[in-house]
Amino acid sequence: MGSLVGSLAQFATAVYGGFFGAGMGVMMLATLGLTQAGDYHRLNALKNLLAVVIAAVAILVFVSGDVIAWRQAIVMIPGGALGAYAGVWIAKRVPQIAVRGFVVGVGMFLAFYYFTKG
Repeated sequence: MGSLVGSLAQFATAVYGGFFGAGMGVMMLATLGLTQAGDYHRLNALKNLLAVVIAAVAILVFVSGDVIAWRQAIVMIPGGALGAYAGVWIAKRVPQIAVRGFVVGVGMFLAFYYFTKG
């Protein structure tokens, strides 16, 4: 991250994503879009790399704490992988400005919603 604000925003998103996950990708793209230069595809690749690191850390923590419901996890893992693949496939076919606007808008909405309702 190029700035302290961007690093703090990504850290907060990572902590949220490690525990809850819902909307983390959109929130990460929103913070990256607001704090980083570059095209959407570069930011999406960075988001995917960060998401893998966040997931790996969360998995280690939850496995070591023996708090994983393995039957449900086995069902969810392929669904998550397919959803991630489909998201990248769709994002490559939509104009970058539209995707960036959508991601920032949804990210801001989710941040507002979860901070006021959570």
